[in-house]
Amino acid sequence: MLFFFICRWGTFVEGGPHCADMTSVTALGPNLSYIRQRIFFSPIEYVQAHWKEDAFFGYQCINGCNPLCIRQIHNLPPNLSVTSEMVRPFLPEDSSLGQEMERGRVYLLDYEILDQLPANTINDKQSYLAAPLCLLHYSQQGELKPIAIQLQQAPGPQNPVFLPSDSAPDWLLAKMWVRNSDFQVHQLLSHFLRTHLFGEVCCTATLRQLPEIHPLHQLLMPHLRSTLQINIQARFTLLATKGVFDKSIGCGLEAIPLLLARGTQRLRYSSMCVPDDVKIRGLDALPICYYAQDALRVWDALHRFVAGWIRLYYCSDEDVQHDCELQNWIWEIFTEGFLGLSHIGAPQSFQTAAELCKFVTMVIFSCSALHSAVNFSQLDFNIWIPNSPAAMSRPPSQTKGSVSEEDIFSFLPEVNSSCHVLSILSLLSQPAIDFVPLCHYNEWYFSSGAIAKLVEEVRRELKTLAKDITDRNSQLELPYPYLSPDRIENSVTI
Repeated sequence: MLFFFICRWGTFVEGGPHCADMTSVTALGPNLSYIRQRIFFSPIEYVQAHWKEDAFFGYQCINGCNPLCIRQIHNLPPNLSVTSEMVRPFLPEDSSLGQEMERGRVYLLDYEILDQLPANTINDKQSYLAAPLCLLHYSQQGELKPIAIQLQQAPGPQNPVFLPSDSAPDWLLAKMWVRNSDFQVHQLLSHFLRTHLFGEVCCTATLRQLPEIHPLHQLLMPHLRSTLQINIQARFTLLATKGVFDKSIGCGLEAIPLLLARGTQRLRYSSMCVPDDVKIRGLDALPICYYAQDALRVWDALHRFVAGWIRLYYCSDEDVQHDCELQNWIWEIFTEGFLGLSHIGAPQSFQTAAELCKFVTMVIFSCSALHSAVNFSQLDFNIWIPNSPAAMSRPPSQTKGSVSEEDIFSFLPEVNSSCHVLSILSLLSQPAIDFVPLCHYNEWYFSSGAIAKLVEEVRRELKTLAKDITDRNSQLELPYPYLSPDRIENSVTI
């Protein structure tokens, strides 16, 4: 009865991935639950000292808690009212915007997904959301800096393009609006949708479709085991009435289902697979994108590990095709998680071992490394509220020169709601007491024979990567530690 209850599908929001139909974590048992430890570390002094700087703004777009939004562009979006003359002062003297785009040096943040979402009411006062577009340039000096910001999607006289040459308050406030928008997208899409909800889909499908003796059940469950507990707790606390989203964040309970549904519709399988994602978004052209560098190496190590595992059990593509339990598993993930949306590009069946290997690698990466990158970094970059406001108390500026330096902080949320957000971020940044590093396994079947050799090989590779990251970080003013394998948890536990 317990197994059947755990494996029922439920709905959290219409239009979003389905979830386990459970209202309490008490029935999960030790194999699907965890406890937390307390670890506090934050480069708060650095963030507080540099948050106004354009170079640090750009750094956060590729190495902050949400490196999943920025993308390289070769043409301007038609609704972005930027001309080459506007941004010429911020480009090399002998170049133009068109030439810089051809060279792959221009990047875009586009928060169109927030357009027209209802903003929350916090402390009985209306808060506000923007849907900005932000143009960035990677300079010959190796810095990624914003060069133009438009706060709303529809161009017009009441939607000016803010530039670094504008007054300091205008430009700083425009960047704060971008950071506020990024906070919403990070929390609900990059973090909750991409790691938590997707992990729950895979966990539930695995419990339902793959028996415990199935080799993919044995490989995947250590990476999925704790997802149900944290998600059930989140749905009935953080995402519920009187929770932090209801009381303190710009995207409140009315906006959450709309944003999750939009995020699901716009999800692409290629964006979930690191090599494809890094290439498509042009992150491989940014030597200072440590997220991309480390993510690729973690992915490659996992991919070799998974490929070795699959070769032990599937001798040919025909073996994959004829595994009915496996085919039922991926079909259930496609229908319940990706909602049967073929444009996402996710597999509906597996025809080859290579397809299976790629998908399983993506699942493990999403539930371990990606979660580490987007979760355990968030307190570091969000603890200084002006750098990443969870809500904005005044509407976006419709004209230039309308705010003074004294006005800036009046846009920030009140102290009680900010404290609420920080207390939750502090909680979410604490690893589990029974922390299990990536590719460390307690299950007996990992400890002997060919499987033990595979585990030994991947651990050796990850240990080398951890040392390389430590050596690199020792030379950096602001280290990027979030994808060091010794800091990556085997599954989503918080």
